[in-house]
Amino acid sequence: MAGNKRKVQEVNAGSMADIAFLLLIFFLVATTMNKDFGINRVLPPYQEDQDKEMQVKERNLFQVLVNRNNAILANSEEIDLSQLGARVKEFLLNRNNDPELPEIEIKDIENLGRVPVSKGIVSLQNDRGTHYEVYIAVQNELTKVFNELRNDAAMKYFSKKFDDLNEDQQKAIVAAVPIAISEAEPRQIQR
Repeated sequence: MAGNKRKVQEVNAGSMADIAFLLLIFFLVATTMNKDFGINRVLPPYQEDQDKEMQVKERNLFQVLVNRNNAILANSEEIDLSQLGARVKEFLLNRNNDPELPEIEIKDIENLGRVPVSKGIVSLQNDRGTHYEVYIAVQNELTKVFNELRNDAAMKYFSKKFDDLNEDQQKAIVAAVPIAISEAEPRQIQR
């Protein structure tokens, strides 16, 4: 029985690494990745004189604060998110040229002529403890207001929605209704 030793069969695993590599490549190519989109904001251009503080008249500033309890304060008055859009729109339009609301400047804009442009700025500041969902909801509401104002201006001057305008017309509307949102660094907000 000494001569009956069996040799154990070996599996050739040389091509296994090649197959695993090909499967890995296939799944990397065939898999779709979800893309996370952030908030679309255009940063102001770099200015050499960054040390100078920009002076804004108080009447031209609409302050929106979101505290750690996710309460929204508009010019120190607590409001609901559903009220924010109407308040900002009323502030920016200043239909009756109210001295408490932002100044209106008449500008000569190509394709529009002489147009009233608001000097209003919406200042947004949130607490470090603000929930991300509330922060995004406030950002969306502010963006929605500016989009509505641009659509209204496009309908007034061109009888079309903003998205349906050509490039020159869109530039004119953007000049007439600039997005003026200033976002301050998060801090601890009392109240």
